[in-house]
Amino acid sequence: MQTDICEITQSSLEQAKEIILRGGAVAFPTETVYGLGADARSDAAVENIYAVKGRPQDNPLIVHVHRDYDLSELVYDDCSYAKALREAFLPGPLTLVYRSRMRVSSKVSCGLDTLAVRIPSHPGAQAFLRYVDLPIAAPSANVSKHVSPVTAQHVYADLNGKIPLILDGGESSGGIESTVCDVTGDFPVILRQGLITQEMIAGVAGKCGVYVPKAGEQVRSPGMKYKHYSPRCETCIVNSIDEAKERLDGYRRRGLRCCVLCESAIATQFSSVPVLDLGETPEEMAARLYSLLREGERIADAMVAIRPNRTDGVMAGVMNRLNKACAGE
Repeated sequence: MQTDICEITQSSLEQAKEIILRGGAVAFPTETVYGLGADARSDAAVENIYAVKGRPQDNPLIVHVHRDYDLSELVYDDCSYAKALREAFLPGPLTLVYRSRMRVSSKVSCGLDTLAVRIPSHPGAQAFLRYVDLPIAAPSANVSKHVSPVTAQHVYADLNGKIPLILDGGESSGGIESTVCDVTGDFPVILRQGLITQEMIAGVAGKCGVYVPKAGEQVRSPGMKYKHYSPRCETCIVNSIDEAKERLDGYRRRGLRCCVLCESAIATQFSSVPVLDLGETPEEMAARLYSLLREGERIADAMVAIRPNRTDGVMAGVMNRLNKACAGE
């Protein structure tokens, strides 16, 4: 299969819709990462997503719709705070989990009676979703467990020959996947941390919890269970400069090319290896993380990541991804 990368034009949108209607998959940009989209109503189309990615089939998908889509066609929207959250944050990097009307393939939610729905703000995503005017199931457009893609070229590196079309909307600005928040209970509960923080949600809804998965429980959101976001090189995550230098020495003794991933405040402490600078602010670190993880696998056999000092707000989402990328299952 030939994989084309196309700017988002009338012609490429027509091509994308044709692919979607015949059950195929198209990669498209969002403000967080690139998604791999297919018709959420079709069992075969959804199964194709899992096959293309090599994704475990008990890991639910998110349905993407344009900003004017009638959500009542897909979910029961009977929660006042959910409406307030939509008004405050959507379109944007927030996925809400509702009680499902079972209007999409059961394979999207892996048999659960809930449905995760997202309205991305990226203009390219909105153009694509409005043109097809269907609920589009879409995980990140990468091989399962690999680093999520934030450019069309990242998608191509993982999925060349596996999908026919990548809609190129430039580099994603947000950098980490959307916050996923369950709105089926008395108050919102975050299932996956992201750019919309617990504090931001609580500021609108009055209260917001964070879910802690239980051993053996069926996952209710992407990113909750499996190893994710991992570069194709050895990785470790440490707490200090001294520990990082000790790990680097160990890698060098094994003859491995090394690099360090850290925040700007300590980047000057390493002169003998390439340094991947995450930046200074939580927003910078979120935006740079995946690109730097992919750069690390390109230039090194082993990567040492140093935990940033902050873990609150947006950094909760950054640390979730960094821990999963560097600390194994």
